[in-house]
Amino acid sequence: MTDTPPLADGYEISTDLRRIDAERVHRWLSTDAYWALGRAREKQDRAIEGSLNFGVYDTVSGEQVAYARVVTDRATFAWLCDVYVDPSVRGKGIGTALVEGVREHLRPYGLRRMLLATHDAHGVYEKLGFAALENPDQWMALYF
Repeated sequence: MTDTPPLADGYEISTDLRRIDAERVHRWLSTDAYWALGRAREKQDRAIEGSLNFGVYDTVSGEQVAYARVVTDRATFAWLCDVYVDPSVRGKGIGTALVEGVREHLRPYGLRRMLLATHDAHGVYEKLGFAALENPDQWMALYF
């Protein structure tokens, strides 16, 4: 899948890396996303290069209005991260459609699970099928 059909309100989702506005994505995340504040541009560019990227674009102007990326082996596991919708288009269902598009894009891979971490949007993701970890005591993290 490179492009999905246009969203009902004049937006489309694409996985075409050439369409990602890396400068805009960096600005969004490094200045307005609590999980990525101050992230260096070089680090963001490496994250983009090493991930499956999803952009949402205005079908008239072509302007990117949302972003998400997935770190995955395309076989067993995926990590959804850096989901961001420009404040000017929030409330139009773009974020929900973006995550639905990610889910449907990944479905044919037969993954065992897709994870994400969120501080403040549990309700949004629950509507899309995400749930709290059943056994959080089994999970560990290595922090650098």
